[in-house]
Amino acid sequence: MPKKTKAIKQTDRKKAWYKKHRPSEYLIETKEANKIILIVCEGQTEKLYFESFPVLTLTVQAVNLGGQSKLVLIDATDEIARNNDYDKVWCVFDMDVTQGKREFSDFDNAILRGHARGYEVAYSNDSFELWFYLHYNMTDQRNHRDFYYEVLSNYWECNYVDRGKKYEFCQNIYDRLITDERASQTNAIRRAESLFERQRDLPYHRQNPVTLVFELVRYLNANSRQ
Repeated sequence: MPKKTKAIKQTDRKKAWYKKHRPSEYLIETKEANKIILIVCEGQTEKLYFESFPVLTLTVQAVNLGGQSKLVLIDATDEIARNNDYDKVWCVFDMDVTQGKREFSDFDNAILRGHARGYEVAYSNDSFELWFYLHYNMTDQRNHRDFYYEVLSNYWECNYVDRGKKYEFCQNIYDRLITDERASQTNAIRRAESLFERQRDLPYHRQNPVTLVFELVRYLNANSRQ
């Protein structure tokens, strides 16, 4: 048998305890629906670096396709993305200037093809390591990747060519850059954006030095726990 309820007097309706509380003026934090992004890279360094970001509202699926033609990388991204519902797809690659005009064409066309298919393209010229270098210094010189390898070797007290591509080392690069008092991700973003803005009207292969990794880093930071 249902429990009897106590009758409410008409006079009680004016009392403070009866009045309905106004909705709280504090904002109620709601967790954004988890998004899944795909990051297709051409190296282990990039894959492990991006997987290290402490993201909160994202699931990051990074894929290392190894060194190959940039156009092949875009086509391979099509195959991966076709069977999955990703909220955003990023392609990350750099340009090997030692291959000359053939590489220039491949680089430019890969960026155009990626954009045409709705992908974000975080390209670097001459190398991905320019992004790491910008944590420490600004440059507007067209340095070969060997220059960045040497500078990073000095900062990190290692032979970057020998150790920098090893799995355990790549796993720690994000933490290394965050904890090194000489390095600044904020400065790296500012420097990389400045380099891009100066050169954005040039053909892609002539934008050097440049790295659009800062755009992907900003996106990951926007979904970070920090």
